[in-house]
Amino acid sequence: MAVYDPKSLKAEEFINHEEILATLRYAEENKCNEALIDQLLEKARPQKTEQGWHCEGLTHREASVLLACEIPEKIEKMYQIAEEIKLAFYGNRIVMFAPLYLSNYCVNGCLYCPYHLKNKHIPRKKLTQEEVKAEVIALQDMGHKRLAIEAGEDPKNNPIEYILDCIKTIYSVQHKNGAIRRVNVNIAATTVENYRKLKDAGIGTYILFQETYHKESYLHLHPTGPKHDYDYHTEAMDRAMEGGIDDVGLGVLFGLELYAYEFAGLLMHAEHLEAVHGVGPHTISVPRVKRADDIDPDVFDNGISDEMFTKIIACIRLAVPYTGMIISTRESEAVRAKALQVGISQISGASRTSVGGYTEEDRPHDTEQFDVSDQRTLDEVVRWLMQMGFIPSFCTACYREGRTGDRFMSLCKNGQIQNCCHPNALMTLTEFLVDYASGDTRETGYKLIEEELKKIPKDKVRRLATEHIADIKNSNRRDFRF
Repeated sequence: MAVYDPKSLKAEEFINHEEILATLRYAEENKCNEALIDQLLEKARPQKTEQGWHCEGLTHREASVLLACEIPEKIEKMYQIAEEIKLAFYGNRIVMFAPLYLSNYCVNGCLYCPYHLKNKHIPRKKLTQEEVKAEVIALQDMGHKRLAIEAGEDPKNNPIEYILDCIKTIYSVQHKNGAIRRVNVNIAATTVENYRKLKDAGIGTYILFQETYHKESYLHLHPTGPKHDYDYHTEAMDRAMEGGIDDVGLGVLFGLELYAYEFAGLLMHAEHLEAVHGVGPHTISVPRVKRADDIDPDVFDNGISDEMFTKIIACIRLAVPYTGMIISTRESEAVRAKALQVGISQISGASRTSVGGYTEEDRPHDTEQFDVSDQRTLDEVVRWLMQMGFIPSFCTACYREGRTGDRFMSLCKNGQIQNCCHPNALMTLTEFLVDYASGDTRETGYKLIEEELKKIPKDKVRRLATEHIADIKNSNRRDFRF
């Protein structure tokens, strides 16, 4: 029997089934232990120090106790502390991005995805480089600066060379004042050599969802294709980091397996990355199973309520305080609004999950990977965020200034990241307002920026940010960054 070891490079040891079962028993035994729950909440709370903010975080066992807790006032306290943590390290900034689907050719047999090999009636499509350019221009015309590229696993149709060509094309497109400044990559688990190639291509974060950490369920849900190999898939982040990729993004597909099991496995994976590489996940995503072409989410009887979904997000924020947390347009406006209050720091806007969807006037559904619940335009999402008091940020400065991996985390952990992120967010928001926003959004944004500039603590930074914002508005200059 495998023994739990967070420093091991073997999947069955750092995501250990027996340890997860023991964690779930411990959580059940202590879910009404108010003294322990209060102690854990106090441990999770951010502490102000001379160097900035400090958060200890929680272990997978500790966080699982909070997730199991059903005491209403304790849950409210979790939400309050989650918001405190998010504000301490990320402020009121919300990073904006969009997915870009390159190809839906796939050789895997995943039971929850319409791109699976046996689906013979879904149109298969792969973008040419000219079509990639057209998609990028459409995204730039909305105002996007950060993309997450997606492609099915198919060595023949989607080899690494195709992905690299697409990345090169995306970065090359300069249209009016538009530019994609960061490309994150969400493709299948691959080799150290291929991860080095992605690093050399200038990617931002490498994202790979585990789907489920329950090995028996994983093998059932991935009956055929290279993704069937649980260990190879689960150990991918270690190969990515060996290949030089500093920033990696984790995630599970909630609804495939019991949520408490997935939650514990996700946190164990984060602990493993910290133990082995000295830096945890740059991002954690929280997708839920959604309806798609031939996929009925009701056949997976592990669905979670919106209330439990919110609680999961809050508990992840308490456990892994420094990570970026992502919610997509899979979720409705109402669900996303609540999630933003308890820890989410990145959201997508105006997403289309079909191959070539951005150049179509009407949203195509025949090649969508999943239903999009929030179908508002990027302008509408930006205005909505600002009306709630958030700063929509199109900033990519850290990645381009080399503030990645442990360098980013060290700055984030002592709170210093806000000395550059807050003014960078205001400057990139100004770019969006000048170049792409509607009149109402522009008016709302300028008022917000005027108030937010006053909150920059350093006189020099505040003065420079004010000058740069004036240059963006009046001199058509772009891409200032601290």
